[in-house]
Amino acid sequence: MGSGMARRLLANGFPLTVFNRSAEKAGPFAAEGARVAGSPRDAAAQADVIISMVADDVAARNLWLGGNGALAAARPGAVCIECSTVTVGWVRELSAAVTARGGEFLDAPVTGSKTHAAAGELCFIVGGNAATLEKARPVLAAMSKAIIYLGPTGSGAMVKLINNFVCGVQVAALAEALAMIEHSGLDRAKALEVLTGGAPGSPLVKAVSARMTTPDFTPNFLLRLMAKDLGYAIQEGAKLSVELVTATAALEDFQRAIATGHGEKDIAAIVEPMRKK
Repeated sequence: MGSGMARRLLANGFPLTVFNRSAEKAGPFAAEGARVAGSPRDAAAQADVIISMVADDVAARNLWLGGNGALAAARPGAVCIECSTVTVGWVRELSAAVTARGGEFLDAPVTGSKTHAAAGELCFIVGGNAATLEKARPVLAAMSKAIIYLGPTGSGAMVKLINNFVCGVQVAALAEALAMIEHSGLDRAKALEVLTGGAPGSPLVKAVSARMTTPDFTPNFLLRLMAKDLGYAIQEGAKLSVELVTATAALEDFQRAIATGHGEKDIAAIVEPMRKK
């Protein structure tokens, strides 16, 4: 995701410095016009806008607050944007840390996959100060087809977790349905035509059912990261006294797929353990 976003910024003429924990992933950007930094601190030192896109709370904390973290070098007035899918608690903690450094903060996670990132067709769902969003809008616009302002800090992170838990539940339900179709001996193509052409046929169901039946588990959305997102959503729901029963059931399906070796594959691979009779 971060690579696609970075290339959209370069394509739109923004001067860019990149950092990745894997030097192999960051290296190619030097030939594309970016400066490759040796640490988050180095990357942030001269930046007006600092963007993080990593896997989880732990990775984000290390990037921002670690020994060579970005905040150690962030300039007063810099806009710091957390685009990762993380907990609301971490977003609020980071916002306070940024403010203490004299910076401005947005939580701006995205909807869309790697293909959307590469095409500049992400949707940013943003929490934070509206005036800060206007400062950062040209940067976000270069990577997106839509920018939706949700409200105060944490709003974007909360809606992203809600969005992803609904997606995770859909994918788990689809996998169970497909296993039921295959175990029953029904004509799979015709049965799926009914599902994808009718009320259940969301864009996600259509896309993932095609991957499940090909099968093609090349990662668009890593299965283990969906499990992480479901876990985060369940935690946030509990804080609001909302028990996410469907998310909990879906998480069990994803955890079963991880336990059987599918964690680094696309979310569509959740179906594989269910296929075994």
